[in-house]
Amino acid sequence: MNNQKSAFLKHLVPPVVMVLGICLILFLLSLLGQNSEFFVFWGDASRENLAAIANGKIRNTDNFDWTFIFIFTVVVYIYFTEIKQKNYKGIVAALALYGVHWLYEITNAIIQSASGFALWTVSAESTSFMILIGVSWELSMMFAVAGLIMSKLLPNDKNMKILGINNRIFFAILNAAFFSFFEIFLAGTEAFIWTYPWWGTIPVFVSTYIPFFLAAFLMYDAPLKTQKRFLGVVWGLAALLMIILIPLGII
Repeated sequence: MNNQKSAFLKHLVPPVVMVLGICLILFLLSLLGQNSEFFVFWGDASRENLAAIANGKIRNTDNFDWTFIFIFTVVVYIYFTEIKQKNYKGIVAALALYGVHWLYEITNAIIQSASGFALWTVSAESTSFMILIGVSWELSMMFAVAGLIMSKLLPNDKNMKILGINNRIFFAILNAAFFSFFEIFLAGTEAFIWTYPWWGTIPVFVSTYIPFFLAAFLMYDAPLKTQKRFLGVVWGLAALLMIILIPLGII
């Protein structure tokens, strides 16, 4: 038992060190960029007015345009192409990340309904259609293929280690860091809004993007039965919550 515990801790240390190292980099960047006009590292209560406007325009069609159809067509083409090439593992990675993403978006919308402001908000002016308070149609379609695209980085050998970390976990953390860094720029625009001062790039990295990519990359190699169960539970729960909460006006 002690040997198993020791082995577990030995495997746990490298990814934890990697995560902490990236968090330190993000923290130092946040100190250096406090007065930046283009990058935002933490939420700001002064942006609540922008979030309040967005709160009243969920699923409003005033800004609808035909890019909606084109983007959807591209995503469908990507999926069908991968299916034709029998890249089923990539499709599973895509659906795993996308499903977890929807659970997060639903949770974010519930937070908005309960407290007045979501952890993250998209502006109605920046999208052809706002699905929920934190996700536009364009963002949703991006997340629909993010797991598939990033899974193409994965080595064929699922047991290979990079810097002492299993490559699936290594790339999950690395991709989470990339998305978190990019979100610093998005939060500096009026299209993407953080209002809570304790919410920002570090919690986004740790609590949001790491789970997204862990779901995608761990399901990529999982046994078929596990893949089916995971996708069934995640997508079943997301669908059930949407069916219940949207008519009730909660999200």
